[in-house]
Amino acid sequence: MIAGVDEAGRGPLAGPVVAAAVVLCPDGIAGLDDSKKLTAARRDALFAQISARCTVGVGIASVEEIDALNILWATMLAMERAVAALGVDPAEVLVDGNRCPAWRWQSRAIIGGDAIEPCISAASIIAKVTRDRMMIEADRVHPGYGWASNKGYGAAVHMAALARLGPTPLHRRSFAPVARALSLQSLVE
Repeated sequence: MIAGVDEAGRGPLAGPVVAAAVVLCPDGIAGLDDSKKLTAARRDALFAQISARCTVGVGIASVEEIDALNILWATMLAMERAVAALGVDPAEVLVDGNRCPAWRWQSRAIIGGDAIEPCISAASIIAKVTRDRMMIEADRVHPGYGWASNKGYGAAVHMAALARLGPTPLHRRSFAPVARALSLQSLVE
């Protein structure tokens, strides 16, 4: 039993980092690929299939954990939580990227694994759709930043809102643009 692991949300200025672990069903899932190469509609359809037919675990590291640990270690924590959430012990874990967390599972890092290993592709889709849905909901709670479309990345509308409205509780204070916005906000107050 092999699990694939990938994350979504390392680069944004706001929101958690989300990791997913997937053990594919024996007959597989057709059409898997790196989530970034798929349309949103195709990702949603695959998300439903993967969730219904495969063993899936999701792990999240909060904004507070990102700020306390840094984004790399928070990502590793989210990945560890995702594999633990599977509820089964995989014989091996394939991780997208160039390093694996220090955990109890035998694992292998594969650069570009989300495009070449189906179980990592499935994890990529689960992580991205899960995080995207979280940011769409966050956009309803904190309007004006454009998170429904930019998902917390530093798009022009997000940067303009950060300057105009200041940071929200979902902003990563350890990221330079947010730290600058906080400094400017304290000068004004």
